Amino acid sequence: MKAIQILTIALLGFCTTCVGQQSSTWDKWDWLMGDWIGEGSGQPGQGGGTFSFKPDLDNKILVRKSHSEYIKTENKPAVIHEDLMIIFPDNMGNPSKAIYFDNEGNTINYSIIYSDKTIVFISEKIVNVPIFRLTYTLLDNETINTKFEMSQDGQKFTTYIEGKSKKMK
Repeated sequence: MKAIQILTIALLGFCTTCVGQQSSTWDKWDWLMGDWIGEGSGQPGQGGGTFSFKPDLDNKILVRKSHSEYIKTENKPAVIHEDLMIIFPDNMGNPSKAIYFDNEGNTINYSIIYSDKTIVFISEKIVNVPIFRLTYTLLDNETINTKFEMSQDGQKFTTYIEGKSKKMK
């Protein structure tokens, strides 16, 4: 009987620890949570758009939705780009993975790396497919820089698009 009590207490302690760890899962994302508006330039041209990072499914995942519009030029038609990314924790409760989908039919699996004021998504290496890197850098409490880059070797990256965004109130 005493062994069952000890086992029950140990299991309750373990479950409490797991739940406690999950509540802080998104702490590194606090500065990026919310709605953003921005503009930038790159290979698609000059453009602007909005995006958001919001928790979903009882705070188990983080959802990023994005909408961008690039104006028509002499050489390029107008482009509307929409995407959805789901960030999720690994088995240890750390948000270290993401999956991205867009209206062009692309799907990208990412691993996530953190530093003090930066969150970096790096795609998995697949033969004959570029490696993608998406970086969010906090510039001040209301401004971030977003950069999307590509590489053939995972070492030398070329910027595809970059821009600054302001937090919407």
